[in-house]
Amino acid sequence: MAAVLERSFIEICGFERETLHRFREVTVDLGLSALPGGVKFPDSAGAFHYEESAKLLSVTSNRFIHWSTSGDTVQLVEQSLDTNLLNNAVKLKFTHCTLLPGGVNIQETLNNVIILISTNQSVHRLVLPHPTRMYRSELVTELHMQSIFTDVGKLSLQDSSHSAIIPSSVGQTGSPTTSTAWLSQFGEVHYALASPAGGIMVVTLPPHDTPGGVSVLELKRSSMMQRLSGWMPTAIRGDQNPADLVLSLAVRELEEDSFIFALCQDHKLRMWSFREQACLLEADMLEYMPACKGVKRLAGQGHRLRLAFSSTTGLCLSVYLAVPQRGQFIVLQLVATDSNRYSLDHISSLFTTQETLVDFALTSTDIWGVWVDDSNTTVVKYINFEHNTAGQWNQVFVQPPPEDEVHIGVDLDPRETYLEVLFSPLRFTASAIVKALQIYRRGSERITDLSWEALKKEVTVAVESELQSSVTEFEFSQEEYRQLQVEFWSKFYACCLQYQEALSMPLGLTVSQQTNMVCLLKKGFVSFLLPCFAVDHLYLSYDEYLFSEEETPITEDPEVGRDVLQLVQCLRLVSDAVSGEMAYEMERALEHLQSPEKAAELVLENMLCNDNDNVIEDIQNKLQDIRNPMAAMMALLREMDLETDSEVGGEGPAAPGQSLNMRISLSQLYGSSSAVSVVCQAVCHMAMTRALFCRDLLILQKLYLRFGDNVFLGGGAQLLQLQQDLIPRSSHLLSSYYLLKHISQSLASPVPMDIIDANLQHLTVLELSDTPALSNNRSAMLSPQTVVELFYQTAARKTIISQIYSQQQSNAQLHWSHMISSVVNLLAQLLWPSNPGFQFPECLMASCQYTQLQEYVRLIGPWCQVNIGSCRFMLGQCYLSNGEGQKALQCFQEAATEVEKEEFLMRLTGTEEEEAASTPRLQYYNKVLRLLEDVGLPELVIQLASLAITETINDVYSQAALWTRIFKHHLDLRHNSEAYEALTQNPDYSMQLDCLRQLVVVLCERSQLQDLVQFSYVNLHNEVVSIIESRARGLDLLAHNYYELLYAFHINRHNYRKAGTVMFEFGMRLGREVRTRLGLQKQVNCYLAALNCLRLIRPEYAWIIQPASGAVYERPGASPKRNSDGEFSSEPVKRQVDILELKDLEKEYILSRSRLTLAQHHPPSAAIAGSASAVEMVALLVQTGLFDSALSICQTFKLSLTSVFEGLTFKCIKLQFGGEETQNEAWSWLAANQLSTVVNTKESSATDEAWRLLASYLDRYPSNNGQHHRCVINKLLSHGVPLPDWLVKSYKAVDAPSLLRLYLNFDLLEPAAELVLEYVDALLGRGHQYFGIERPLSATSSPVWLPYTSIDQLLQTLGETQTNSSLHNKVRDKLDEYHKVVEQTTKRRLALD
Repeated sequence: MAAVLERSFIEICGFERETLHRFREVTVDLGLSALPGGVKFPDSAGAFHYEESAKLLSVTSNRFIHWSTSGDTVQLVEQSLDTNLLNNAVKLKFTHCTLLPGGVNIQETLNNVIILISTNQSVHRLVLPHPTRMYRSELVTELHMQSIFTDVGKLSLQDSSHSAIIPSSVGQTGSPTTSTAWLSQFGEVHYALASPAGGIMVVTLPPHDTPGGVSVLELKRSSMMQRLSGWMPTAIRGDQNPADLVLSLAVRELEEDSFIFALCQDHKLRMWSFREQACLLEADMLEYMPACKGVKRLAGQGHRLRLAFSSTTGLCLSVYLAVPQRGQFIVLQLVATDSNRYSLDHISSLFTTQETLVDFALTSTDIWGVWVDDSNTTVVKYINFEHNTAGQWNQVFVQPPPEDEVHIGVDLDPRETYLEVLFSPLRFTASAIVKALQIYRRGSERITDLSWEALKKEVTVAVESELQSSVTEFEFSQEEYRQLQVEFWSKFYACCLQYQEALSMPLGLTVSQQTNMVCLLKKGFVSFLLPCFAVDHLYLSYDEYLFSEEETPITEDPEVGRDVLQLVQCLRLVSDAVSGEMAYEMERALEHLQSPEKAAELVLENMLCNDNDNVIEDIQNKLQDIRNPMAAMMALLREMDLETDSEVGGEGPAAPGQSLNMRISLSQLYGSSSAVSVVCQAVCHMAMTRALFCRDLLILQKLYLRFGDNVFLGGGAQLLQLQQDLIPRSSHLLSSYYLLKHISQSLASPVPMDIIDANLQHLTVLELSDTPALSNNRSAMLSPQTVVELFYQTAARKTIISQIYSQQQSNAQLHWSHMISSVVNLLAQLLWPSNPGFQFPECLMASCQYTQLQEYVRLIGPWCQVNIGSCRFMLGQCYLSNGEGQKALQCFQEAATEVEKEEFLMRLTGTEEEEAASTPRLQYYNKVLRLLEDVGLPELVIQLASLAITETINDVYSQAALWTRIFKHHLDLRHNSEAYEALTQNPDYSMQLDCLRQLVVVLCERSQLQDLVQFSYVNLHNEVVSIIESRARGLDLLAHNYYELLYAFHINRHNYRKAGTVMFEFGMRLGREVRTRLGLQKQVNCYLAALNCLRLIRPEYAWIIQPASGAVYERPGASPKRNSDGEFSSEPVKRQVDILELKDLEKEYILSRSRLTLAQHHPPSAAIAGSASAVEMVALLVQTGLFDSALSICQTFKLSLTSVFEGLTFKCIKLQFGGEETQNEAWSWLAANQLSTVVNTKESSATDEAWRLLASYLDRYPSNNGQHHRCVINKLLSHGVPLPDWLVKSYKAVDAPSLLRLYLNFDLLEPAAELVLEYVDALLGRGHQYFGIERPLSATSSPVWLPYTSIDQLLQTLGETQTNSSLHNKVRDKLDEYHKVVEQTTKRRLALD
């Protein structure tokens, strides 16, 4: 509901936003000397409001200049309520001059703002650019704008175009007493100065762009004389009376003439025509004062004169006659008659009893005045001089000074309490604290620009240092130290109080004719007067006003209105009776969330116990005069309740028809730091006032219950209504206003950039990034900004202005009272916890004000039933930012129940792009889950996802997504069993497969294979195998161990054949793809493992299937393959399948082992050995000298050993004829073969060892018909190497005829002949054992034979040459001998038969 306004106003102090005002100092020195016996004028202040300050679309909207003078200095500040002005403060110092009263006047032209300054010896003119000419474009969108004072330092103020010295008259002593100045329509500047001897001197400067000298006029009663001269005008003499001494001057241009109004010491008002140079009017003001006989004899001292002009009333004058105890305002209207004559019509005489008038302002309807009473307290009042028959002044509730004493709770630290009071946003200006600090430090150093926090540290250090330096004892009790703290802090606090009081001294008052804005100009700052709401007016009114009022705008019913006034009088009595201690206890109860009703009962009990002045009886008597207390209370409660049915602001910042200029102007309206401070302090004062109002009303209601029927005419029904309805409502309002008061005084915390970045990331996850962020407010942290100011600046102002301008015309004037009261009321509604809007907590979250947000949620927790879930969510955000994840999760869970009821949570879930089946609560859970994932709290994600699954009974997709999420985070946390459990619970097969694949990959990467193998994989066994197989076949063999994993997987399930198949496939691929020594080593191990597997199976099942080389592995989900023409294959690829039994695997194992042996002894061979066949391997091994391995392969694959023996023989030949280097190289391959151990005392050579190896092989590997011997001998003879005796000897025993043939083949006739001779002897019984003949020739032995063919060849060959004839004869003779014996033996045999 719209707030009801009263006629009264309340002062809101616009404390400066920085530690100290940054004034740029400019000194103007005209070479003057100080006047002897110089008069000191009191400090003064004034203001100038731009003509278009009430126009929204103007650059000068809500913009004004205010100044203050002190001695030789004038401080000028340009201020705007819409934008922050840069370089807006300048301090002008006029050397050896004193500013005159009324000595500063400002006027504007189309292009310039002209500041006219009068001192006792000089006049000055500052020509500055008009704001409308400072910006190239009409569209000003910056948050900051340059002030007109930006370039004031570039002006040469000593030049004649800017300054002039006042010519001194002959015989004139002293300085002017007052002045005024104006700009004529021709551009000339006139300064009217009150001469100390009476009369007026007018100094005129030519237009600033026109050269010329200074002209001086002097006015006297009889006539006016003018002298135009340089700097020494003609002396003017006359019989002027000191009664003519002008006390106050004012000027008004009318009809091309300038009228100078002078209020003189003789109580007369004179009007001079500047054009006619004559006094046109003289009026005695005492004629309007009743009983003025005694006053006539007194010379006027403090008389004041003000003018006001309006198109309806014309020119009005107000004269203040400063008569002790009888101050009077006289309002007159200037009336023009025929023949250029003028008269004054009396409009009103208004009386006031205040002692000392500081300043007053006249408008077309009102007089505003500011006084200082005997106790140095500021008093401000205003009155409508047209419609006020009773002469009743309207109240202005000025801000009281800070409390003289600070109440410190027994459980509170004195230092913290004093710091909280000193640096709260409402009590002390920074200037007062800085000055107090300088005095406290005894001026040891000058304090430069400090931030608010730095100033707080400086104060703490100063006071604590002073305390420490005064201590002489080393030990204190806690209570003694506390007392010392209180003593020193109270001393500093008293110092701050003095300076705050000095800075709060009023110097002037200004009322804007355009916006009707009223400002109180004080020594240290400017305060603004805001219209007072009706409820606040009643509570703040002074007793004499309250008792005289007969109606209130709170209610239209006069009877209820009278009861309301009576009730408020009772409340005032209650307020006076509440002691400071009990008020503090009540505050503490609210802070600690205790029941306000119980706290009110305690306060009431205290009042009853300490009622020495019979206050309770007075209250009871007044209560009996109230006819319908229920209606009065309900009217008051209804007026204080800021609850609205709809959300404040609504959607859309501006109406669609608004122009760009309009939208930009609205975006800046009341956006400056000054306006922010004023609006938010107004809300704070409203909250403070109404919190006290509700407190006293609650106490009074408890008193009503205690009195019962004694004061209630209606009896029990009304008591029941009071107890069940009104008291709970009062309690609720008290808590609400305490909350508003608390947040209005809570300072915002500066936020580091990393926190802001993290918060923006969280908001992005929540899709709330459109929330205004802290970055929009660059100046936010330069000063002590409250969280309410932060909220107003970043979010609320835009909403409020949109609401105001949705209900009124955009071209409406900016009327201060209406606009500011609407803004304050709407801001309070936005902050009101019982309203549906949730912008304030949302702004705190966006601005990273987590501590303040936690406190806000804590304070509203017990009693606010609106946005419960949203508050829990915000609290969860706070906990999350502070690292308290478990608490955050609890809050998020509690908020879930309100998702479908609260606007903020609905907006939070409404942006979720989920399937239509998803419930809002499930969407909410998904948002929170993403937030927790973003923060990095997987344990909490698992907990919340597990809870969210209960919401997905009929939503398989969401259920699967949640189980997938749970699986992922369990896996990340290395909770492998839980991850597997989540995988098995997933209802979506494709997601389940994805999870399974991830589980396999991750556990493999972590080498947690034990877990991976031991999971049961119910209904997923084939999928696991397929996944591992596909990864094993698709990845690098050495970088990943998927084959080994699959082997372990099958072994764990006792599937030995599959395990063997896996390892065999692994070995095959290693041979093809990894042709290194490491690969061959792995291949050996793989085949060995495969062998072990098959040996564990029953023989009939000990076989495996081997895919042929180059086969295509079909993987699930693989894309179809194309042929060389790019077409899909019409027929599936046929695979060739081989069945491998145990013996086949053994062969492969031996072959692979030999490959490894080869690679170990000759690494370069590894590249070709991997896929070499058995025959190829034998050749490679023989070449390398690994004869043992070669023989092993030959035996395994049933290959001939001939190549091995030939190879070894060749190596023996090479050694036989090689040098020392060959001998040394031979030892390496000799060592690789197992030589039979023979004890040999003689050191053997490599050649000997090689022959010995050959001999051992011939013994170890016998062959049919001595094939191996034959090939060795053949190899030796082919290379022309003589046969070793041992070889001949051994071969003779095996196959002497073959040896004979070999001899013959190589033409070795002598050895052949010798062999024949020996062989025949052996047959005859001489050495038969050397030829392997068991029994020689005899009648009883088995038949023997001779290789006659070979012997015949030998004989023929021997017979062909003469050189071998002896051998031929020997052989022939031996044969003959043999034949004889054969013949004899035959005969015997036959005889025996």
